[in-house]
Amino acid sequence: MKFSANLSMLFTELPLLARFQAARDTGFQAVEMQFPYEAALPELQAARERAGVEVVLINVPAGDLMQGGDGLASVPGREAAFHAAVEQALGYAAGLGVRCVNVLAGRLAEGVARAAAHDTLAANLRHAAERFATIGVKVTCEAINPFDMPRFLLNTSADMLAMLDRVSHPNLAMQVDLYHLARMGEDLPTLLRQHWPQIGHLQFADVPGRGAPGSGELDFQALFGLIAALPYQGWTGAEYKPGMASADSLGWFAAYREPA
Repeated sequence: MKFSANLSMLFTELPLLARFQAARDTGFQAVEMQFPYEAALPELQAARERAGVEVVLINVPAGDLMQGGDGLASVPGREAAFHAAVEQALGYAAGLGVRCVNVLAGRLAEGVARAAAHDTLAANLRHAAERFATIGVKVTCEAINPFDMPRFLLNTSADMLAMLDRVSHPNLAMQVDLYHLARMGEDLPTLLRQHWPQIGHLQFADVPGRGAPGSGELDFQALFGLIAALPYQGWTGAEYKPGMASADSLGWFAAYREPA
């Protein structure tokens, strides 16, 4: 398996630019970030080069979503802001050499019909898929459980698959976060076996607390064994809350890490 460390969740006891080396020192050969835009691109490039890691995933800027707002991608009238966010992400993706860029659907805005939100999201995903295809970067969208993020537009694998069918673009795939789908009660092994070709990126955390593997209910030995046996060639991102110094939460990693 190819594991990446999510620097928005892990090693947060350190400044962002120092997290690249911390990830490498603990055995990760790749990292990902939710929103890298707090740092200038040359600073991120230098941190990546010093650590000798690959950056495999970033998110398109999501407006006010992380502050409790509705975001950009599914809100009618915010298309221009979404297009500007895509252009910002395009520059960072090209400069960092990422494999995938994730679009967060955002919340169903007050007064907006669900059908209109889906129409807006589909058009915006099609636009993003086209733009990132020009630099060979896959676009993904993900489902987020409504317990963690109420009113999020896509909650299940069925929601994601329906959106993929609707957009029907070869440069669009699913980002499957095992934590969010487990919170929705989904059959993760069946999902992985049946739909791995539509998965552009995987992420994980244990359930219900979003901690490291072994802190909750999921059988990660079986899940990681299944992922390793699939033809899936993408990365699997550790996106969990360590609840301690991040390096001390990596007991699960010892059986899987490649030699430095």
